[in-house]
Amino acid sequence: MIDSPPASRLLPETLHLLDGGAQVYPAMLEAIENARRQIHLEMYAFSATGVGARFVAALCGAARRGVDVTVVIDGWGSAQGGRAIVAALNEAGCNATIHNRLRALLVGRVGRNHRKVLLVDDELAFIGGLNIGDENLDDGSHVGWADLALEIRGPQCAYLGPMLRGELHGRHDSSLRFHLCGLSGGWRMRRRYVTMFRKAKKSILVAHGYFLPDRSVLRAITRAARRGVRVDLLLAGRTDVPFARAATRSLYRRLLRAGVHIREWKGSVLHAKIAAIDGEWLLVGSFNLDPLSLANLEALVEVNDPALVACGEVWIREHLLQARSITTGDDVGGRGGAMGRFNPLGGVAARLAHLAGALLGWPGRSRRASWRGPPEERVGEVEPVAEVEKVGRG
Repeated sequence: MIDSPPASRLLPETLHLLDGGAQVYPAMLEAIENARRQIHLEMYAFSATGVGARFVAALCGAARRGVDVTVVIDGWGSAQGGRAIVAALNEAGCNATIHNRLRALLVGRVGRNHRKVLLVDDELAFIGGLNIGDENLDDGSHVGWADLALEIRGPQCAYLGPMLRGELHGRHDSSLRFHLCGLSGGWRMRRRYVTMFRKAKKSILVAHGYFLPDRSVLRAITRAARRGVRVDLLLAGRTDVPFARAATRSLYRRLLRAGVHIREWKGSVLHAKIAAIDGEWLLVGSFNLDPLSLANLEALVEVNDPALVACGEVWIREHLLQARSITTGDDVGGRGGAMGRFNPLGGVAARLAHLAGALLGWPGRSRRASWRGPPEERVGEVEPVAEVEKVGRG
């Protein structure tokens, strides 16, 4: 756990920023084992082996002792072993479902449930970027992926359950706010980033494993740097999606010319999605600054509390210190440097990704409507969730 000073009086929640699977998984498993009434878990990628088997056993045990257990896993992220996981959970009495199995492509349903959320008894929540899998753990031969999650205890958790179920909900006065989006609702989360970047006065720290922002986000970042804001980006030097890194590198030249500081993390796969602004605001969750997240079901936590923001800044800065600094002379583009001038593959990948995001992110809208840009943000509302398919019993 990242050490932090006491939370401010304005924040009734107790917050802890957990670093990697070594801290996140034990806390989540303990919460499941201590659950008394209700568990709600949504997970994009859920491994059937290793630490995933421990989660299946814990969830089954909770259901057998009478806890109401709801589990939603994604048909894309959990394509390997997902059916077996859901069958085992339902056999034990859980209500387990698969969101958009692969055959959903045949009927045009391609949006993913990309959330990583655990809510226990409407009192304790975990939201972040970690899936359930051994890639997030050190095993002696490799270092776990660089990622984190926020542990939240307090009154605001009581409103998260209705939000996850798409029901009407309220909220109490708190410095913490949950943002959930349904399919094609990611524009709202994107707007939170744009708003924060535009308001920044002193510093912007971003650590994103998949970084391919659209023009508005990119413009907000570069303009912040030009007006004197210190902008540091921690981006992936190693990745599980090579074309995504090539696309990201096609942006380096423009960012560096604006005065943005870029470092690439190569200690492991960078999978985090976190940003700290002016020492006052923290954004952390499953939402990537890339086109595909605009079409997914995503979760984001926005916190206005200096104590927690300090924790996030410490995590980012510690990784920045160990990351490789990128300059305009570096040959990351593949042919003589210049940050993408001779990197046609990255440029093509970027254009294709943005096209896919535009197509997937605007279902049911006309082409003319989509060109007008994202709808106005409606904080606190939740997009309707696509129907899920049940496998096995219950």
